[in-house]
Amino acid sequence: MNYQNLLKIALRAIAANKMRSFLTALGIIIGIAAVITMLAIGQGSKASIKANIAEMGSNMIMISPGADMRGGVRQDASSMETLKQTDYQSIKEDCNYISAISPTVNSSGQWIYGNNNTQSSIYGVNQDYLSIRQLKVADGEMFTDTDIKAAAKVCILGQTVVDYLFPDGSDPIGKVVRFNSIPFRVIGVLQKKGYNSMGMDQDDLVLAPYTTVMKRILAQTYLGGIVCSAITEEASQPAQDQISEILRRNHKLKDATATTEADEDDFNIRSQEEISSMMNSTMSTITILLGSVAGISLLVGGIGIMNIMYVSVTERTREIGLRMSVGARGIDILNQFLIEAILLSVTGGIIGVILGVRRIIKFLFQMTVQLGANRQMKVWSVQIQRLQQTVRHWLLRQEG
Repeated sequence: MNYQNLLKIALRAIAANKMRSFLTALGIIIGIAAVITMLAIGQGSKASIKANIAEMGSNMIMISPGADMRGGVRQDASSMETLKQTDYQSIKEDCNYISAISPTVNSSGQWIYGNNNTQSSIYGVNQDYLSIRQLKVADGEMFTDTDIKAAAKVCILGQTVVDYLFPDGSDPIGKVVRFNSIPFRVIGVLQKKGYNSMGMDQDDLVLAPYTTVMKRILAQTYLGGIVCSAITEEASQPAQDQISEILRRNHKLKDATATTEADEDDFNIRSQEEISSMMNSTMSTITILLGSVAGISLLVGGIGIMNIMYVSVTERTREIGLRMSVGARGIDILNQFLIEAILLSVTGGIIGVILGVRRIIKFLFQMTVQLGANRQMKVWSVQIQRLQQTVRHWLLRQEG
């Protein structure tokens, strides 16, 4: 008996028991669809994290004050004063593995222009911050070294802040806005970046000279942090090592000796590569876990086919005896049932792939809709604020 006849016989046997065949293949269908969906979600999450980190600057290195222990209580790192402008200058001059560096200080408060206002953050930085964070000035210009030395009250607005403070679409360049009670002259507007993959608005910020934020807003002499960009991703680790050496020397921290331990660092250094590796490792573990769970369902589906085929053999003893009486060999009977099992597995696998791909497409569509909804909510909030301002102006005119 040739394989073509065996295939026809197997197809007729499957067609004669449609419901049993479908239930037999159901385990494979669910298992394949689950494996594809789980692995795709895991890989998609990793790609999303990588894209999000790339938007922030894949070579970026962040230096922050270290938390100190006082009276047995660990202090908040943001209250520490371990990073000075001399540290920034030393790293800028002595580190050979960085291409750009900027001190950072920040504060949150209310921005006001006329009758319009919004809550946002101001970041005190220098010119290198744009290249480190991959930002661009769309209109106007960046502040200069002269502005930094003079602690000039100038700023660059993000597009979201512009939408709130200038809802009529007027040009903000040259206008004077207030941060709480401090006036700032707008000299530029950042290019719109939109929302990142985690739904955070990347345009809801204001940049100003770091000296201005330190002296005129926070009244402090220390830095909130330092950000820099390594010349390449491979140079991130050598750059961190050299920065750590420079800061330990500046802060007069003792190295380990034969009798004493090394002083603990009073600063923290993190790189985007380190964060990316940590997130990828976490997502890989989750992907393997999800894939394993889905793989178990696939194994259960395979065992289900095996059991059903075993039951089928016991039910079809008369058919098997009849075929053997007309000359069929044992290997022919075995091949017939093997082909039936393969057909059920392949058919279930194809259906599972189709369902898995459909599920992925639906998941991506829902994510796109959700992201679009977040953006639309932001637009609606701006429109509602504009309407409120219009009604307020109309009521003032009526009272006048």
